[in-house]
Amino acid sequence: MYRITLECHGVPAAEGEEAAHDITEAFRLHYPHENNVACTFVSGKLRLVAENDHDPEALNLLDQFSDNICAHIGAFDGDIEVVSIETFD
Repeated sequence: MYRITLECHGVPAAEGEEAAHDITEAFRLHYPHENNVACTFVSGKLRLVAENDHDPEALNLLDQFSDNICAHIGAFDGDIEVVSIETFD
């Protein structure tokens, strides 16, 4: 299994908290292959943590996170980075 942490920088403060909640719920409802998903907003960054058994380079999760950011936040100039990919049993 993989525990993946992603961050999106430059998120507008007025939209961050609600977007974090909405993104967490969207993953719970629409992405059953992602486990223990949590999205939080701190210091202008959205942080997504998720676990799965199929994405060792986090490419799939990056796409899903990007799609959800676009769906829940208006246009802004931010970027997403992989913070960590941990393996565990």
